Amino acid sequence: MKEILEFVKENDVKFIRLNFCDIFGFQKNISIMADELKSAFENGVSFDAHIIRGFRDITQSDLFLFPDPSALAILPWRPGPGRVLRFFCDIKTPDGAAFEHDTRLILKKVTERAKNMGYTCKIGAECEFYLFKTDENGDPSNITLDKGSYMDISPIDKGEDIRREICLTLEEMGIKPECSHHVQGPGQNKIEFKFGDAISSADNLQSFKTVVKAIASRNGLFASFMPKPLLDAPGNGMHINLSLYQDDKNIFTHVNAGHSKIAESFIAGILDKTPEITLFLNQLSNSYERLGKFEAPKFVSWSHQNRSQLVRIPASSGDKVRMELRSPDPSLNPYLAYSLILSAGLDGIEKKLDLPPAVDEDLFTADIKSTKVLDQLPDTFEKAIFLAENSKFIKNVIGEILLLKYIEIKKTEAKEFTSAKDKVQFYKEKFFNIF
Repeated sequence: MKEILEFVKENDVKFIRLNFCDIFGFQKNISIMADELKSAFENGVSFDAHIIRGFRDITQSDLFLFPDPSALAILPWRPGPGRVLRFFCDIKTPDGAAFEHDTRLILKKVTERAKNMGYTCKIGAECEFYLFKTDENGDPSNITLDKGSYMDISPIDKGEDIRREICLTLEEMGIKPECSHHVQGPGQNKIEFKFGDAISSADNLQSFKTVVKAIASRNGLFASFMPKPLLDAPGNGMHINLSLYQDDKNIFTHVNAGHSKIAESFIAGILDKTPEITLFLNQLSNSYERLGKFEAPKFVSWSHQNRSQLVRIPASSGDKVRMELRSPDPSLNPYLAYSLILSAGLDGIEKKLDLPPAVDEDLFTADIKSTKVLDQLPDTFEKAIFLAENSKFIKNVIGEILLLKYIEIKKTEAKEFTSAKDKVQFYKEKFFNIF
């Protein structure tokens, strides 16, 4: 704390943002003046928790934010004088206990379980987003920045300067971008940043979304992480890459060296649980417009390199050997999603699950003889809700009360979607402006 307070003084920091998120991953923050930071470390900063979805009712509405010293960053797009520093926070109750529905805390518990089993999981996210033009009022329009496609270059790709600015901003915040390019959809972009431990990766993803939104807005554009903002174009995916370390050594090995049994059981556990955790990987009705189309998976299967699978093992070597889970989209809460994915893999290891045979066909063109033996991901919002609601696994990871709250709100969203006369208009009004 002393070092941070000195840093604040030496770097002309005037404002402190204390960040957290609700159970659905929506980011929230309180801004305090720099001279209040010492008190925040020692006593926390209170907020009205009953207004935050999934937190508390009005009779027990006080919760406190405590800055996590390991999760700070200067916000480069808010320069001096009067610089802005941001912390991710731990949430506590008035008696000082950890708040059980703090999803960041849930992920910390899962990583501790992995540590006790002798493993560390490294996670990297590949997050796609669309860039739309804004109207005369600054509101997002449905006109994309360009008509480019996969890996096009300027002048067809009009997003390269925006991506460059985003990458430089991320770098200033200590988040290392590895590559960026135009994706398949018009105005669609992707930036990949270096993998890290589970908590850092989730924090970095939240920071990434903030940076993309801020830089796009500064350039008169709107960035959309909605899973399917254009129904006739590719959706926004968020492929999650996972590798597992034991004694500082990646147990995922190059295909030529053969897979370790532990790695196979880890993958098998994730394959086994993905259908029932899909609601937490694809949390909107709009998410189910994406699955099964434009390289988004439909079946529960795996293979090497093959991008039609739920899980693929990329052709990599060294620390970059990993598994890639291809079904998630950017609407998720990364703390809950990572908690469930990692827990599924750890369960697979404990149960010594066998990895089913690889499916090396293109499942987007395969005939019914090949696909009828494969389990499917839920193809509707309602099916995903049903599977999650009846999952003992999810209940064990996140707790029964949090699951009930999550399901209750999602059932309400499902009823709203079912009663909507125009689903395109529903998606636009409900999701487009906020994702």
